[in-house]
Order: sequence, then structure tokens, then C-alpha cells
Amino acid sequence: MKRVVIVGGGVAGITVAKTLLEGKMLAEITVVNNTPHYFSGPSRPLIITQEQSLDRIVRSYEEVARRGIKVVVGTVYSIDPANRVVKLVGGYTSDGGLKELKYDYLVLAPGIVLDGSQITGYEKYRGNVLNVYDPGRVHALREKVWKAERGTVVVYAPKAPYRCAPAPTETALAIDAVLRYRKVRDKFRIIHIDANDKTQPPVLADVVAEIYKKQGVELVTGQEIVEIGENYVVTKSGEKYQYDILAMLEPNRTPKFITEAGLGGNFIDVRSPQDLRSPKYDDVLAAGDAAGLPFPKNQEIAFESALFAANKILEMEGLSYRASVQYAFLGWAYVGNPEGRLETLSVMFGLDFTSQPPKPTKDPQPKREYTERKDAWEQSYLKNLFGY
Repeated sequence: MKRVVIVGGGVAGITVAKTLLEGKMLAEITVVNNTPHYFSGPSRPLIITQEQSLDRIVRSYEEVARRGIKVVVGTVYSIDPANRVVKLVGGYTSDGGLKELKYDYLVLAPGIVLDGSQITGYEKYRGNVLNVYDPGRVHALREKVWKAERGTVVVYAPKAPYRCAPAPTETALAIDAVLRYRKVRDKFRIIHIDANDKTQPPVLADVVAEIYKKQGVELVTGQEIVEIGENYVVTKSGEKYQYDILAMLEPNRTPKFITEAGLGGNFIDVRSPQDLRSPKYDDVLAAGDAAGLPFPKNQEIAFESALFAANKILEMEGLSYRASVQYAFLGWAYVGNPEGRLETLSVMFGLDFTSQPPKPTKDPQPKREYTERKDAWEQSYLKNLFGY
């Protein structure tokens, strides 16, 4: 029986495992995840407005394990692709410690690491850095936004690609909505500093710029933050911005064990978007946000890349099953509520990468219906992959 080790228990990792089972592959499938739960991403900005709660978007792995997938809680610290060994540390108290897993196929879907190490002052003032990506930090951000009476909010987006392209603009407009709801918006400045020449995703940049103008959100583009102080940030051009609340997304990269194994730099090297094998090893594949794909990093692309990865393993095993997949997605971006109601509106956008150049679509009209549609979409993913 073949051994498949999947590093990462998010959408990509669980999709690979589930698809291999559907393809009737006789294999021992082990998923290694560094936490005993999964924290879903798309609706995290709504935690700020109190429209979303952890109980609706956190899942454990009990139902995944009942399908016959072994789930190991631990942190991978080394990969030896020449000898097909994954090394990890951790686990539950009863079986913690150093472990080694041997594999016939290795799928790397560890997600990304938020890395602010190149920013001066980051280590000292990291406690001031809040965002919607981490469950602890998003709650701290929510508390500050609901309690502050006046001040300046700085929202920051690093250079693309980063996970969930609209998240920084969603964060800025969620904060705007809460401050309007609290009737203190006139006592705050909201400044969005973006390292890119326009807000992400580019297909919505004109829509966001117009909404920002109406809502009084200040936008600074093409500027990286290079220094953090106790109550200020400095951009590459030397501009200094005071903050009372800092909602900052750090640059994204893969975990260190990927580069140490020679499998990639900032992201994992793959042969092509359809062939997600490592250029060096036929038995090592990548999927999800960590894969070096020429696409945005979002849940739908993570899912689709996982299907391509699973299909390649099934092909190499001589099995006939193939999941239907192509790179194309429809998504929704939160744009707050200009009337200060805690009923977030959203705009719709999409990209079809089956054509060149990719065909974009969008409906720039903010609608409550789109927010509800996004919620239903996220919940369907969670039920499909995690069983509830």
C-alpha cells in the first residue's frame, strides 16, 4: 500500500486527501497539520463587524479521520526528498516529540507564513500588528475598533501575491462601517497603505478607489512599509504615518523547511499550473497558497490546485478517476456599509484563466445578496471537506 503524506490540513490538503479516496487509491493517507483545528479564511473580516463568529468557521478533524484519513497534529521542520522522509515535532501530549514519516508521495500544502522580519522594528513592536488572518489578532483588532474613541487607523497590504487579495480593503471598510455604526467615524482617519500600484485584486481597484473616496478612506499606493515604531510606520519613500490602530498584513512566504529542502524560494516551485510536481522530484507535489502559481491566492484557487495535484497522483498510479477542474473562479469582496449598519455589502468579481489573457468579470454594485452568497459558499466548502 502506498503512503501519501500531506503537509497542511486546510482546503488544499484535505481536498487532495478526499480526492484520492474518491479515486479509489489504495493508500495510507496522512495529513500533518500544526493545529488541531482549521480556521476558515473568507469571512474573517466580518469578525470585526460581529457578523461572523468562530463557532461558524472553525472545524476540527474528527469527521475527516472517520473517512480513513490519518490526521497528525505537529509542526514539520524538515523534509528529505532524496530519502522520502518528513520530520516533525509535536502532537498531542500523549504522543508528542520528534517523529519521522516516510512517503511514496508527498503533497505540500502548508499555507503561507506571515513574515515581517525584514521590517525594522517588527520584532520589538510585533504586538502592535493586528490583522484578520490570525484568530487572536483579529479579535484584538475587533476589540480596539469597538473601544477606541478617536485616532488613526493604518491598514497595510504587502506586495502581491498574498493570501486573499481583497482582505486589506475588506478590513478598512469593515472598520469604517463599525466606526460609523458607533457614530465616531468623524473622529478617525483611516489610511490604507498599499505596496502595490493599485489595491488588490486589480479587477476591483477602480471600484475600491471610488468607494474609498466616498467613505473618506485615504489611499497611498506603491509604498512598502519598511519600519514600525511604537505609534508610527515609515514607508520606503521616507513618509511617516502615525497610528493608533495598525491592521497590517506582513509579506507572505512559504515555511522555512521548503527553502531548506531546495523546493522553492518564496513559494514552492512547480512544473506548471496543471502539473504541480516539483521540477526536481516526481513524488513531491504542491497545492494551495504555498504553490508558486501565477494566480491570486484564494480559497478557490487552493481547491482547484489541490484537484490538479490529486489527479496527477492518480495518473501516476495508473488509475482512471479524474476530478473535473479548471482554473476559474467567482468571488465576492466585502465593501462595508456606507450607512453604518452592521449589514456588510459586497461586490462580485471573477477571473477565468482558461483564456489568455484571463477574462475578468465583475458587478461593481454593492449588494447584501453577495455577502449572503459568500457565506453560503464558505459553509458549503466546510461541510464538503470537514463533514459539518
